[in-house]
Amino acid sequence: MLPQSLQFSSVKRRKVEADFSGGDITSNAGIVLLSEVDRKIGLSRSVARAIDDDRRKASCEHSVEALLKQRIYALALGYEDLNDHKELRYDLALQTAVSRDKPLASAATLSRFESRANRDSAIAIHQVLFDQFIKAYNKPPKRLILDFDATDTPLHGEQEGRFFHGYYDHYCYLPLYVFCDRHLLISYLRPSNIDGAKHSWAILSLLVKAIRAHWPRTEIIFRGDSGFCRWKMLRWCDRHKVGYIVGLAKNKRLTEYSGYWIEMAESLFRVTGKKQRLFTSIRYSAKTWDKRRRVIVKAEHTRLGGNPRYVVTNLDQNDRYLYDKIYCARGDMENRIKDQQLGLFARRTSSHRWWNNQFRQLLSGLAYVLLEAMRYRLLKNTKLEKSAPNTLRLVLLKIGAVIIRNTRRIKMMMSSAYPHQDTLTAILSRLNTS
Repeated sequence: MLPQSLQFSSVKRRKVEADFSGGDITSNAGIVLLSEVDRKIGLSRSVARAIDDDRRKASCEHSVEALLKQRIYALALGYEDLNDHKELRYDLALQTAVSRDKPLASAATLSRFESRANRDSAIAIHQVLFDQFIKAYNKPPKRLILDFDATDTPLHGEQEGRFFHGYYDHYCYLPLYVFCDRHLLISYLRPSNIDGAKHSWAILSLLVKAIRAHWPRTEIIFRGDSGFCRWKMLRWCDRHKVGYIVGLAKNKRLTEYSGYWIEMAESLFRVTGKKQRLFTSIRYSAKTWDKRRRVIVKAEHTRLGGNPRYVVTNLDQNDRYLYDKIYCARGDMENRIKDQQLGLFARRTSSHRWWNNQFRQLLSGLAYVLLEAMRYRLLKNTKLEKSAPNTLRLVLLKIGAVIIRNTRRIKMMMSSAYPHQDTLTAILSRLNTS
């Protein structure tokens, strides 16, 4: 049967025809680059070894490592749903990246794989994330800042642990993320009927002990917004020589204590007509706190009015430096969360079961770690050095190619019109020499 011919409008008297006789063509040729990065850092291999596999080996066609690679690479390519694998399993580029020459796992097989997720697998994957973080440093760092933040994952079904959250005004989960610079350490799914800081103290304690087991002299700083300002947690930091810089919610007493500086900023704005930002420190203790602590006051006034902000800290640098250079830098963590939730589909919680959704969130985290490793190792001093996952996907992974596969070789003939040929050639050279 001849391929069906599709007719389009003519161009300069030439007929425009199309059919489906092109053979093995992919739009995902760049995924083999990501698989090389994975091989270098051993991410998928480490996770596969850490996860228990209780399947009957004689009946298994796909290894845990192959299943992980298929899901993680597909997320990096932009395929968020298991149903996508009905066709994607036949993509020769993805098969090559997973080191197979046969169709990959079906959507049903992947679903069964995810349904075995449990608490132990979540702990094991987090251990791998921490090990990858340690391996990223050639020598002990002088200082590490641990960023804590919570966000919402909207829910549209009857998932386990589903609750309505008044602040976000919808049913959601409330996952907790912890980053150190751009390194993902924690991606912990939680229900939304809890305090946003719940379990953060225990997680901070575990991380501090684990980091000091490797680097006992490294300075560790805990950083978070006002949702993480809990005096018992701050007391723990004081006792264990952990620095902290945490937002503090406004209240009448704080406004009263900092009134002089707030009025000064307002007066200067009226005189100059320009935005004013004044900084000072006060000693403050809420009624439930165990002692007074240093609170940095940012007295700001603009044409929109006063905008005072407060940060509690035990660090000893000057007020403006701590606020502008240390505390405000935590905003970059929100971009890292967006990279996973929007770019790598960490919000995809379509399973009814809790641990399945936690596993999917961690799969997105693993895809992020791979892309981040590619960016860090191969893209320094290039225009892609600070690119988000969506950009890396479009520029380096989504490449059209004709694939010829036989017993001797697999050849990918990439599009001659691919606009980033020099960049791809250069970073592959870096990869081979790293």
